[in-house]
Amino acid sequence: MTTLKIAVIGCGSIAKHRHMPEYDALETTKIVAVCDIVEERAQVFGELYDAKVYTDYKELLEDPTIDAVSVCTPNYLHAPISILALEKGKHVLCEKPMATSKKEAEAMIAAAENSGKKLMIAHNQRFVRSHEKARQMIASGELGKVYSFRSAFGHGGPEGWSADGADSWFFKKEQAFIGAMGDLGVHKTDLLRYVLGEEFVEVGAFVETSSKEGDVDDTAVCVLKTESGVIGTLAASWSYVSKEDNSTIIYGEKGILRLEDDPTHSLIAQYRNGEVVKYELGGIQTNDDGGQRSSGVIHHFVNSILTDTPPLITGEEGYKSLQVVLSALESSETKQIVKIS
Repeated sequence: MTTLKIAVIGCGSIAKHRHMPEYDALETTKIVAVCDIVEERAQVFGELYDAKVYTDYKELLEDPTIDAVSVCTPNYLHAPISILALEKGKHVLCEKPMATSKKEAEAMIAAAENSGKKLMIAHNQRFVRSHEKARQMIASGELGKVYSFRSAFGHGGPEGWSADGADSWFFKKEQAFIGAMGDLGVHKTDLLRYVLGEEFVEVGAFVETSSKEGDVDDTAVCVLKTESGVIGTLAASWSYVSKEDNSTIIYGEKGILRLEDDPTHSLIAQYRNGEVVKYELGGIQTNDDGGQRSSGVIHHFVNSILTDTPPLITGEEGYKSLQVVLSALESSETKQIVKIS
């Protein structure tokens, strides 16, 4: 059996709760190196996984035996680390948002093409069973023509999740570049593109800093339009102080789909004729579950390497989802509807 040698760059909460445990659970991967600028933090995981400890990612990437890396750093480092890793012949799984600009995203895609290695962006919402089921129902025509949607992703903020709490890089513009829209909104732009099966062409947005001490957005609401004319709203927020909201509702000609809107039934289909079908497909992964549910991301990434098949969320896919977010920011700044090229 082939065993891939994995390095994890950035040892914060997403690495601790998602990437490392999920690699460790697979028989086909071995974490051989970890890296963090806080040496003590890296040391903890080095001991836990019997991995070599680094504080400089450039030094780590010089190791020719490493097959693949997870990039779990602050957003501004996603592109430079991913590009160098690809140039050094490593497959790359990069956290979202993939980059802080179109130029960076394009450079990442080019690096993947030139290296012949896989580049996957860690958008886990595509692997949620209710979302997969909804995509199938829409594609099959079961819902008829889709008219509109509303989707939200909000919780109390990264200070309850990040390894650095209220002092987290998430609140620092020079490191994060973008706040709730980059942390949560980009997940939903990716999900909606996937479930609806088409691209967004226009966005109007209000992006505000209203609940946190920091210089990035924490509350955003967008109105989006697809190429076929489906319109809807996307809300992303760090100001939902009680239960996390990760719901999506899709309104169609023959019925309504409620995704992750009910604590028991992860998908509820309400049909025009009065019929209601409730599905228990397993819940969505949340920050509160302590990583108890697998995201599906690591398994898919590893499988794409071992089978030499393109990952579901390639660099190009990550770029399209990022473009929606960048256009939303532009809309908020200019107070204009922005066309998404």
